[in-house]
Amino acid sequence: MSDEILTLKEVADYLKLAEKTAYRLAADGKLPGFKVGGSWRFKREDVLQWIEEQKNK
Repeated sequence: MSDEILTLKEVADYLKLAEKTAYRLAADGKLPGFKVGGSWRFKREDVLQWIEEQKNK
């Protein structure tokens, strides 16, 4: 399923980051995510696209 939604912890684990770092990136608008009831959520597709963009910088 390409619309899989990930939690902050799952994204941090996937990117091998501390949860605090992933939270800061999301809060600063650098990591594409959205809030649901105050909790950060991320579309797997958006995270994969973001990774590709970071590689091309």
